[in-house]
Amino acid sequence: MKLLLTSNGLSNDSIAKAFQELIGKEPKDAKVAFIPTAANGERGNKDWLIDDMHRIRERGYYVDVVELTAISPEELQKTLKEMDAIFVGGGNTFYLSYWMQKTGLFELLPELLKTKVYAGISAGSMITNKNLMLSSEFLAQDGPLEDVDYDLLGPEGQSSGKTLNLVDLLFRPHLNSRFFPLVRGESLKEKTKDIKLPVYAMDDQSALEIIDGKIRVVSEGEWLVFNQTSVK
Repeated sequence: MKLLLTSNGLSNDSIAKAFQELIGKEPKDAKVAFIPTAANGERGNKDWLIDDMHRIRERGYYVDVVELTAISPEELQKTLKEMDAIFVGGGNTFYLSYWMQKTGLFELLPELLKTKVYAGISAGSMITNKNLMLSSEFLAQDGPLEDVDYDLLGPEGQSSGKTLNLVDLLFRPHLNSRFFPLVRGESLKEKTKDIKLPVYAMDDQSALEIIDGKIRVVSEGEWLVFNQTSVK
C-alpha cells in the first residue's frame, strides 16, 4: 500500500516528486481522482480548495473531480478503478467520514489501494489515522484527552468518527499554521503524552510517505514526531 499524507497537497517540488515516484508514471500519463467532499463540511471562502486542485493540475496530471455527495456507489467504483491515484482533499474530517461510509468508499479503498496511490490533504490525511483524537475539534477541548462522541463533532446529521485505519500512527496537519493556533509543539506534546501511538505533526511544506508500512518524511519545512524514538 502506497500513501502520501500531506497538510497542503503538492506544495513543493519534494512532495510532488514523491507523489510521482509513488505512481511510477510521468504526470502526463497518470490519472488522478480528486475528492473534494470534506470541503463541503466547511463554510466560507474555498480558495484553498481551488489552490489544492490547481497544484495537482499544474504538475501535468489528468484530474477528475469526484464528489462523493453527487455520485452513486456503482459509478464511484467504476471511476476510481480507472485512476492511478486517489487524492482526498481537506475540510471537515467528520463530514468526510460520513460520506465515505455512505458511498461505500470505506469498503472499496482497501482493495483499490493494492494497485493505486492514496494521497491526502489535511482531513484527507487524517481520515487514514487510527482515530481522530488530534482533530481541531478535539484539540479545542479543555483538560486531558478522553473518549468523546465523535459523531457529534461534525455537521449535524452528516458526521462520523470512523476512520480508514490504514496507518499505525496519528498524522496531524498544519503545524505552526496561523490558521490553526492550537497546532504548536508544546500544546501537541501535552495533548499527546498519553497516546500510545507515534504522532507526526507536519507543516504545510511537509508530508509522510508510507510504503507498505515503511515511513519516510518528505519535507522542505518543519515537522515534529512524538512517542517515537527515531524516524528516517
